[in-house]
Amino acid sequence: MKLMFIGAAHEVTGSCHYLETAGLKILVDCGMEQGIDRFQNVELPVSYAEIDYVLLTHAHIDHAGMLPFIYARGFRGRVVSTVATADLCSIMLKDSAHIQEAETDWKNRKAKRAGLPEEEPLYGINDVAGVLKLFISYAYDEKAELEDDLAIRFIDVGHLLGSASIEVWIKEDGNTKKIVFSGDIGNRNKPLIRDPQYIKEADYVVMECTYGDRLHGAIPDHVSVLSDIVQRTLDRGGNVVIPAFAVGRTQELLYMFRRIKAEKWVTGHDGFEVYVDSPLAVEATQVFKDNLVDCYDDETKQLVLKGINPISFPGLKLSVTSEESININSNPKPKVIISAAGMCDAGRIRHHLKHNLWRPACTIVFTGYQSVGTLGRSLLDSAGEVRLFGETIQVEAHIERMEGMSSHADMEGLIDWLKAFENKPQQVFLVHGDDFVCNSFEQLLEKEYGYQVTAPHSGSIYDLSKGVWLVNTEGVEIIRAPELQKKPAGVYGRLFAAGERLLQVIRHNEGGANKDLGKFADQINSLCDKWDR
Repeated sequence: MKLMFIGAAHEVTGSCHYLETAGLKILVDCGMEQGIDRFQNVELPVSYAEIDYVLLTHAHIDHAGMLPFIYARGFRGRVVSTVATADLCSIMLKDSAHIQEAETDWKNRKAKRAGLPEEEPLYGINDVAGVLKLFISYAYDEKAELEDDLAIRFIDVGHLLGSASIEVWIKEDGNTKKIVFSGDIGNRNKPLIRDPQYIKEADYVVMECTYGDRLHGAIPDHVSVLSDIVQRTLDRGGNVVIPAFAVGRTQELLYMFRRIKAEKWVTGHDGFEVYVDSPLAVEATQVFKDNLVDCYDDETKQLVLKGINPISFPGLKLSVTSEESININSNPKPKVIISAAGMCDAGRIRHHLKHNLWRPACTIVFTGYQSVGTLGRSLLDSAGEVRLFGETIQVEAHIERMEGMSSHADMEGLIDWLKAFENKPQQVFLVHGDDFVCNSFEQLLEKEYGYQVTAPHSGSIYDLSKGVWLVNTEGVEIIRAPELQKKPAGVYGRLFAAGERLLQVIRHNEGGANKDLGKFADQINSLCDKWDR
C-alpha cells in the first residue's frame, strides 16, 4: 500500500497521484501543468501501459488533460469518473487536442523557416478518441467494486458539474485502509450545482489547499450586481462583454441572466440579446442540460420540475461558426457578449475586445481570477492601451469586476470540509496549492486544529499500511527552463540578466509591506505595458 505524490505538489496545477496496492497500479487524476512550473515532477515509477485505473475527480484540464498523452504511450486501463465528468471530458479533451495541434503547427512553421527541427504535439484527436473509449462512469454515492481489493465512491464536492471527492477502499494482506482524495473543493452557495457534500470517515486524506491562505468574504448578490452593470451599459447604448471560461462560469452566468430576464431586473430594454460566442461553451451548455438530477442544487431542480430550463431564456443566442461570431460585432444593437477565454489570452474574446474596448459606452466585466501576464490582468490593472492583433487599442470602456465568484472553497470552506470527518484522519496530505500556501495551511491545521499534516513534494512516498514515510523529498525547484540554461549574449543578455535579478528581488521581498509591494508591482506592469507591443 504505497502512495506516491507526482504532480500538484507545492503547485496548483498538474494534479497526479500514484497508488500501488494488491498488485494494482492506480493514478488519481492525470492533469496538465499550466502556467508557471516552479517544482520539477518526478517520473512515474512504472510505464503507462502498466496502469490499471485512472480515478478522475473532475474534467478540468489540470486534472484530466494528460489522459490522451498517456494513452498515446500505451495506457489501456480504465478511466473511472462520474457520468457528467465523462461527458465534459468528451468535449474538453477534444478542444485540448485541437489546441496542441494548432500550437505545434504554428511552432513548426517558424521552425521550418529557421531551419530547425519540427516538434510533435503532446497528443492528437485520435488519442482523445482512444482514451474516451476507456471511460466507465458511476453516479454520485454509488459504491463500485472495481476489484476484489479495490472499491471507490464519488461524493459531490461542488466545484464543477460532475466534480467529486473520491472515497477509495484498498485491501492488501488482510489489511484494509480508506483514503479520501478531495479533488477541488467547491465554494458554497454557487448557482446551479450543489454545495460540497461532506464525508465522515477516512484513514488518510489527500486534500487540495488552493485558497488555504485567504477568505472570500461575504458573498455579494451577483444577480443584482450584474443587472446593474447591464442596465447602465445598455442605457448608454453600449455592449457588455464578459470574458468567461467555457465550462462552468459561462453556465453560471446564463443561470443569472435567466433570472434577470424572468424577474425583470433590467428595464427599458425588453428582449435584449445575450450571445454565447464559444463552440466549446455551447457544447458544455448542452452537457449541463443533460445532467440534471445528480448534479443540480435543490433550487435548480425545482425549476426543472416546473419545466423551466435553468440556463435558457428568450434572447439567448448561441454562436458556433466563425461567420456567426463576426456577425455579432456587425450588429449595432446593444447586447451582452459572453466569450472565451476567461483571461483574454486566446480565443474569440480578443476579437470582441478589439471591437468594444475603445468605446466609452461599453463595459468589460471580469468574473474570475486573472493571472499575472494575461491581457485580462492588464485591463484590471488599469492599462490605458493594449495590443490586439498587431494594433494598439485605447481602453475607453468601463472595466468592472464581479467579486466572490470563485469555484474554489476558501480557507474556512476547506477547514469545514476537513472537520466533517468524525475522527481525525491518521494523516492529511496537502496538495494543489502554491508553495507558500501549502506551508502556511499545514501549520494552521497542525497548530490550531491538531491534525497530523504534511505537504509532500513530488517524489515523496508514503506506506499506508505501516503509516510511515518511505521517501520524503525536499522538492527540486526549477530555476530556469532547460532551453534557457544557456545565457543569451549582448544587449539582450543584459536584459535577460536584469529579468533574473528582478525575480530574485521579488522572492527576497516575500512578506513585505503590501503598500510597497503594490507600488513595485504597478511599476513593473507599467514597464511591461510599454514594451509588450
